[in-house]
Amino acid sequence: MSDSSSNPFSLKGRVALVTGSSTGLGKAMAFALGRAGATVALNYANNTVRAEKTFAEFKAAGLTGALFRASVVDEAEVKQLTADIAKQLGAVDIIVANATPDQPHHAIERYDWAFYQSMLDFFIKSPFLLTRAALPHMKAQRWGRIINIGSEVVARGVPNFSAYVAAKGGQNGWTRSMATELAPFGITVNMISPGWIPVERHENDPQAEKDGYRALIPADRWGVPDDLSGALTFLASDASSFVIGQNIHVNGGLTVF
Repeated sequence: MSDSSSNPFSLKGRVALVTGSSTGLGKAMAFALGRAGATVALNYANNTVRAEKTFAEFKAAGLTGALFRASVVDEAEVKQLTADIAKQLGAVDIIVANATPDQPHHAIERYDWAFYQSMLDFFIKSPFLLTRAALPHMKAQRWGRIINIGSEVVARGVPNFSAYVAAKGGQNGWTRSMATELAPFGITVNMISPGWIPVERHENDPQAEKDGYRALIPADRWGVPDDLSGALTFLASDASSFVIGQNIHVNGGLTVF
């Protein structure tokens, strides 16, 4: 159990899984949950050297957790992942569905259905598999947190990005439906939609594109990975128990509704 009686934002006693957490925003979010007291399962699929370096940093920061390799779009591997986490750390209380593939910008003529399917696999199939695997524990204890990492691109209708935008839109709809389905069990389902926050994979992006986006941000600065920490920790905690099916945009005011 968490120590919410003294600190409703504390995640002490909770086990959190952050998919795709060896780099970028996922890494920052895993560290944030660890700093809030959670025991964190860091996940990666391919680059073992990078993942082990991240986990070494995680441990050096005095945080608690373990590193797990699994493809979160593969049903058998998701089942094994959740079983392995339960054995080593305890059953998963908090899911942060963050893992993502490459996201090339193309006109629709340059996409094929296989690429569209890969987007759907990461942003709809993966949250579905992860949630289904964790639900028996969450329902039994009548507490759980499912946090999908979306994107501002749905609200902005970004062109030449149709596969990614469509899949993220579907993930948003799935989030809303699951939120009302699971709320009676004490399980909240919400989404965080970051703006363009430069991380390692953006190092070679054209400077003109970066400058154009930067000029649009009302907060007059680039976002950094730790800008997600507050919203994430809140949604993962007892403090958010009455926040259901929401999509929090973390982008310096670029999308204001």
